Amino acid sequence: VRGTRAYWAARAGIEWAVGSLTASPGACPTPPAPFTVDGFTLTVACTRATFDESGVTRAVYRLTASASAGGTAGSLSFVERSLSASVEF
Repeated sequence: VRGTRAYWAARAGIEWAVGSLTASPGACPTPPAPFTVDGFTLTVACTRATFDESGVTRAVYRLTASASAGGTAGSLSFVERSLSASVEF
């Protein structure tokens, strides 16, 4: 159950990043600190690359979100899930 909750928290991080990019495309969004959802600590990373397609510049964003809770890796209560997505504008 905690693994499923961690998955959905990570998904919320991806959706936050996509929503931030949709609101103002350009630079990668900076997540708030601390960034938590339902008791899970979120880490959101973004990289931006630009490409030329027949004279039109396109930006591709690579998003990664990780959600973790329960102390440190190796402890019995630790759980973590990570998701990634790519978005083109």
